[in-house]
Amino acid sequence: MSYLALARKYRPRRFEDVMGQGHVVKALSHALDHDRLHPAILLTGTRGVGKTTLARIIAKGLNCETGVTGQPCGICGSCKEVDQGRFVDLLEIDAASNTGVDDVRQVIENAQYAPARGRYKVYLIDEVHMLSKSAFNALLKTLEEPPKHVKFILATTDPQKLLPTVLSRCLQFNLKRLPQSLIREQIAKVLTEEGQGFEAGALIELARAADGSMRDALSLTDQAIAFAGGGTLQRDPVEVMLGTTGRRSLFELLAAIATDNREALLTGIRRLEEQAPDYAALLNELAAQLQRIAVLQLLPKAQTEDDDPALIELKDRFSPEDVQLHYQIVVLGRRDLAWAPEPRLGFEMSLLRMLAFKPEAPLPDGSGPRRETAPAAAAASTRPAAASAAAPPSRAPVASAAAAPVPVRPRVSVPAVAEPLADAAPAPAPEALPLAEDAAWGERVAALSVDVLTRQLALNCAWTDFDGSALRLTLDARTKHLLTEERRLVLQKALSAQFGRDILLAVDLGIGTLDTPAAQVLAQGDARKKAAELAIEQDPAVRAFREQFGAALRPGSIRPI
Repeated sequence: MSYLALARKYRPRRFEDVMGQGHVVKALSHALDHDRLHPAILLTGTRGVGKTTLARIIAKGLNCETGVTGQPCGICGSCKEVDQGRFVDLLEIDAASNTGVDDVRQVIENAQYAPARGRYKVYLIDEVHMLSKSAFNALLKTLEEPPKHVKFILATTDPQKLLPTVLSRCLQFNLKRLPQSLIREQIAKVLTEEGQGFEAGALIELARAADGSMRDALSLTDQAIAFAGGGTLQRDPVEVMLGTTGRRSLFELLAAIATDNREALLTGIRRLEEQAPDYAALLNELAAQLQRIAVLQLLPKAQTEDDDPALIELKDRFSPEDVQLHYQIVVLGRRDLAWAPEPRLGFEMSLLRMLAFKPEAPLPDGSGPRRETAPAAAAASTRPAAASAAAPPSRAPVASAAAAPVPVRPRVSVPAVAEPLADAAPAPAPEALPLAEDAAWGERVAALSVDVLTRQLALNCAWTDFDGSALRLTLDARTKHLLTEERRLVLQKALSAQFGRDILLAVDLGIGTLDTPAAQVLAQGDARKKAAELAIEQDPAVRAFREQFGAALRPGSIRPI
């Protein structure tokens, strides 16, 4: 006798044998028990989740010799013929092979005739989305008002391709992908029935490779039994058969990244290359592992027996921020894999990015932000000084704005703790460099050692009056939001240090255009821009282009260097 594949041998024969589709089974069995089954049923779902199986059980329930029932006996002639695939009133049609309107017209014509053997004539149209638009239109009327002795069961893996007019005439049931735990239990049951020995790790690999399909799981189990040659199903041979040996290597690569072990990372990549893996599949698997690590970090109770021990160990070696960054790198690497010179190079670059862009460790007490690297910290510490030195000079009543810039002492770098500005106490201003009494206001602002917002307040003020002990400034009304009592006190203290004596500072709001250092910077920028535009317009080459080719300068495109 010829060998019967496990997927066919262990196909469910009753509703209670169907696994993982309780929401569909309950509705269909109740409808059959009360003889209220809709004339057109649409079963949707991925491959191998039970669409055809449910259709055959429905056909048995409609034509069982005990009557219409949700519990077909399975021993009468009609039930046995359906199980054997030779029931004359169950017509299974492959829409992928019969896509035309002529095929559908033949179905419609035959539907008018009474069933030859059973109580109902059942049409099972598999992959119904493959029908042409004209074929669908020809079937609409029959779907809406079929003969009393006809039931249509449509099955598809892609319901989005069905016309809305077809969906509106059918009772739709969506079949779910099966969880790995359920698939693993069924494989164990089947192997026990077959007297085949197995390891738990082998079942985990088979269930994962099935990707939610019971039929695929049983087909892979058939292949694993043949691969084992009569011996026990073991994890390592099953991984070799499935081509998933690289998954265990990914754990080693992640461990190398977690410990910043660059030699181990490159060694693992070379060892992985010897297995000739599918690098796109490896990146997908790597992203899935990182996603699972993120879940286990946030929800430790979500851990299941399907989680690999190596994966569980890795969750404590990455910070949540690292996992999020690495996941994004892997996903982008998967997207760009087609543009890499070789798939191996694209995969390797994704891992090297994970290593190169690894953030620094948090502060020792765990309360502060991540430390900046030395170059970044140095740049951050010199940024305020550079900004101060770059502040343009302004014109005061006693001096010209063209005064030479004054060197500024670098500020002391402090940890960048994020706190609201309103709550932060003003830092004491360090001793400023001595300036002449007649120094320009812009020169004085450039030499101040104050925070950024206080400096902006000073830059938007114009020198109004100074009697030796009291200084009065006028603030541009458009920037009045910069003026607070805390900033006025900080600016007063810094100016007192410059003058070498206590100064009383008063700031008034001005109306109209003020001669502030900020306004002078804008004026200088406008002047440079106009000069650049004039130089371009007078350029002989530009003039020749305009005269010979009718070229025109685009407004706003000229910017001074």
